Amino acid sequence: MSQLIHLNTSCSLTIPAFILKPSKDKPKQLSTFLYSQYGSDFEPAYTLRHIDPEQHASKNRYAAALYDAFSPEVLYAEVLLIPEWTQPAPISEQARANGAVPPPPEPILPSQFSIQLYNPDQQITVRHKPAGFTTAASWEFEMPQQTFRAPSASALDRGQHDPAASEVTPKIGFKWKKDGKFSKDLACFLSGKSTDIEGKVKHKEPDITVSILKGFKELTLYEPNLQRVDIEDLKGFEVVLLLGAMVIRDVYFGSLKDTFNITAAGRKSNPTSPTSGPAALVHPPRPQVGSPTSNDPIRSPRVPPTDPRSQWELDAETARLKREAEEEERLLRRRREDEERKTRRLLESEEQEQQRRRRAQIDAETERLRMLYGQEDASARPAIPPRDPRQQRHHSDSRPSAYQQSQPTLGVPQHASAWGSYPGPQGPYMSGAASQSSFLSPNSQQPGLKQKSSIFNFRRRSDHDANKLQRKKSAVF
Repeated sequence: MSQLIHLNTSCSLTIPAFILKPSKDKPKQLSTFLYSQYGSDFEPAYTLRHIDPEQHASKNRYAAALYDAFSPEVLYAEVLLIPEWTQPAPISEQARANGAVPPPPEPILPSQFSIQLYNPDQQITVRHKPAGFTTAASWEFEMPQQTFRAPSASALDRGQHDPAASEVTPKIGFKWKKDGKFSKDLACFLSGKSTDIEGKVKHKEPDITVSILKGFKELTLYEPNLQRVDIEDLKGFEVVLLLGAMVIRDVYFGSLKDTFNITAAGRKSNPTSPTSGPAALVHPPRPQVGSPTSNDPIRSPRVPPTDPRSQWELDAETARLKREAEEEERLLRRRREDEERKTRRLLESEEQEQQRRRRAQIDAETERLRMLYGQEDASARPAIPPRDPRQQRHHSDSRPSAYQQSQPTLGVPQHASAWGSYPGPQGPYMSGAASQSSFLSPNSQQPGLKQKSSIFNFRRRSDHDANKLQRKKSAVF
């Protein structure tokens, strides 16, 4: 506490100051504005709540609200920001069919945001003007000069609009901008009034500093200058200063992905009982002071509407699941083909083994039968030596002469067949053409043997043979 007092005394002991202190339990969600004035101790004044980044309703949006420090159900103001998104270049149909996903849409820095004040209800729009070559970035807003309705017994007065919502109510202009070119501090100035005439001198004096934000944690109010601000609702102006400064810090000086709770593709959040219905509105119903407000975006875990980023996340997740399913199907098909190939190889090897065994059995049975019946055939039939055709021809040529030498000469010609020399019905008495006929000689049908005697070649013999036959006498005549 002494350190906080020291920070405040560095400015002035008489100037009111608010210092933001994060919570120990949930530093990203809850913070407390401590207030001190005239050198007093810091005491809790407001509670700053940010949307829970773990909830599903917190994706792709920003929300902050200012509550009473001692009565958490009392809501003073809140801000809800849903950014606009860039349009990525479309991809071809072929790439989309192959599972390609276009680049994700990125949030666009908002050009304005609205602070919703309650009781009385009014909306303060803060417009952002980017920095130029000669000007610094600024955030401008207006507060109505008159906010509360004057008490009146007239029904006509009660039927009119509130002064804050009336277009004829003068508005006081303010501007947040950097305190210096290289400074990180922001200063809020009184910039003018809506009734000032254009073309003439707008201000009789320079802009009046009404507040300074140091280090995005300490907000100092210049109370002497606040007395020159012609605003009826100073409490509302204080709330606008505190909440507006925090929104400027988070949105325009922080990371947009962290500010709008943009999660990476494939990262899962923890949805908390999503319900069907629209998301929290920028202008929720009017709550009563002291009653719980169940329609604010901080405490209502509703499902956000489908924005371009959410749709891209759905498309990316669908494409990822599709790729995983295709990859799994491809792996299953490859595994199935490998198993079929292994099964086919096993069947082929088994079939080859069966064929080998069958051939071995057939060969063994064939050898056994050959050994058995081959020995019986050899023992039953004597071996017949092969016959040489030359020996047969020599035997047939030399056989008649040997027979003729062993038999007495009976006048049978030398060329008589071997059949005429054997005793039989014809006996040795058969001679002449009948004894020499080739039809009675069994050797005449054997190929390769020359016929020795014939009735036709009997006359073609030599004269020596003829004379020799003539000298012989017939045994019959």
